[in-house]
Amino acid sequence: MNITDGKSAVTEARTGMKGQVEHVRHELAGVRTGRVSVGILDSVRVEAYGTQMPLNQVATLSVPEPTLIAAHPFDPTQIGAIERAIQSANLGLNPSNDGKVIRIPIPPLTDERRKEMSRIVHTISEEGRNSVRNTRRHVNDALKKLLKNHDLSEDDERRALHDVQTVTDEHIHQIDGLQKAKDTELLDH
Repeated sequence: MNITDGKSAVTEARTGMKGQVEHVRHELAGVRTGRVSVGILDSVRVEAYGTQMPLNQVATLSVPEPTLIAAHPFDPTQIGAIERAIQSANLGLNPSNDGKVIRIPIPPLTDERRKEMSRIVHTISEEGRNSVRNTRRHVNDALKKLLKNHDLSEDDERRALHDVQTVTDEHIHQIDGLQKAKDTELLDH
């Protein structure tokens, strides 16, 4: 952290917390809801050309039907590797191919599975909120150290602590919104 005064503390907090919110947004995109999205395949890595590559770098993904994802490999010789990668990603998906296209049927979510996914959403969101709070704690500790070393006045420290708390509240509110939206998507079917 590069905190030299109250203003840099707030900037540092905002940058760190924004990263945490983006991380939560990315994690929640991978949680499957009732609607089929190619985002559920974001975690799939394919062994291609001697290296692990994200699925979307070896195939074009599309949703031709509400319960189907299609993967069109850029290189048809990679079909077997792509199919194996999807099967081994522990997503509960069983892809099949016709030699050109890999079809990935997406089974409908049961109520029990929706509740389980909701618990995952809550866990991801809580981890995000904790990360935001940890960022706040680190920034506040840096401010206290500046005050102790007489590099910051008490008034400036108090103002900076207040501003950091405001930024923290904003970002926790954003995570709450992401969680609520994902829960609504999951449970209102």
